[in-house]
This record gives sequence, structure tokens and C-alpha cells, in this order.
Amino acid sequence: MERNIIIAGVGGQGILTIATILDMAAMHAGLNIKQAEVHGMSQRGGEVQTHLRIADGQIFSDLIPMGQADLILSVEPLESLRYLPYLKKDGAIVTSDEPFKNIGNYPDEQKVMDTIRKSAENVVFVDATKIANELGNPKSYNIVMLGAAARFIGISNADFEWAIGNLFGSKGQEVVDLNIKAFYATTK
Repeated sequence: MERNIIIAGVGGQGILTIATILDMAAMHAGLNIKQAEVHGMSQRGGEVQTHLRIADGQIFSDLIPMGQADLILSVEPLESLRYLPYLKKDGAIVTSDEPFKNIGNYPDEQKVMDTIRKSAENVVFVDATKIANELGNPKSYNIVMLGAAARFIGISNADFEWAIGNLFGSKGQEVVDLNIKAFYATTK
């Protein structure tokens, strides 16, 4: 098993939380991981991205070569386009359908969505804000996105549940349960 995953978004969207849960779930499943992060201007809504490599064998580099990403998980649609050169021909894109308009000249939303739709055979758009709000936990937006991407990752839901429990356990069982519920809201 080998998966190369790029997680992308802007500061404050929980990119590093997603990466931490993925790391923990992979290690719990007995897999090896390598991760590289770019925080950019994350405190000002700037680019944040993580290269995450998961395998049952040895991994030599934490950076994903161009054309080798199995998955782009983007919590901001425009950010998914930034990493298209990394995506394999048969790779998947899981992205939020809600732009985070932190720039004055944000491109036409419909053109962005159309470009994403044409960029991969497997594209999943997620209304994560709506789902998280319906669950009563707006902060779980990123966990909703992770749940939508889980089917492309190759790690069991039980391992994800374990990781969520361990990451949020110090905040109490209610927070753990809310995040597990958010994860399963889009898991198929």
C-alpha cells in the first residue's frame, strides 16, 4: 500500500489537524509516514499545504514528485488547482465547494469549479460548512472534509476513529464524539 496525499487550504482551515489525524491513523494501522508542511502566511489566510506519504514499506522522501499524488484534499477550491501538476492521471480530488475569498481578484467561482471537475476522473465536492453546521459543530469543517476523502486513502475507519479519539481526547468525550460524527457525515 502506498498513498501520496496533498492537503491544501488557507490558514485557519485545519490543514495541520487533518494531517495529524492522518499521521496517527496510518501509524495505528502499522504504516510508515513522511510529511512535509508549508505554513506560508497561515495567520493571514495564506496558503497552507502538506505533502503526506503513507506506505507499508520504506519511504525515502517526504516530498511528492510531480504527477505522483493519489489525492488532493483541499478545503478551499482554488487551492486544489494550485496542486494539479502533482496529481496522478487516475488520482482524486476532494474539495470544498465553498471558496475562501481572501484575495480581491478571486476568480469566477463557476470557472474554478468547472476546471476542477475537468481535472480528474474522481472529483468530490463537499459542502462542509453546511454539514458541520447541521451537526452543531462548525469547527468540524475540516473533519467533514477528511471523512469525504477517507475512501481514497486506504486506511480503515476504525483507525481514523482511534486517531480522532486520541487527538481530541483531552478536550472531553463530547468533543471526540462530535468529531467522529463529523468524520462519518460524508464517509461512504
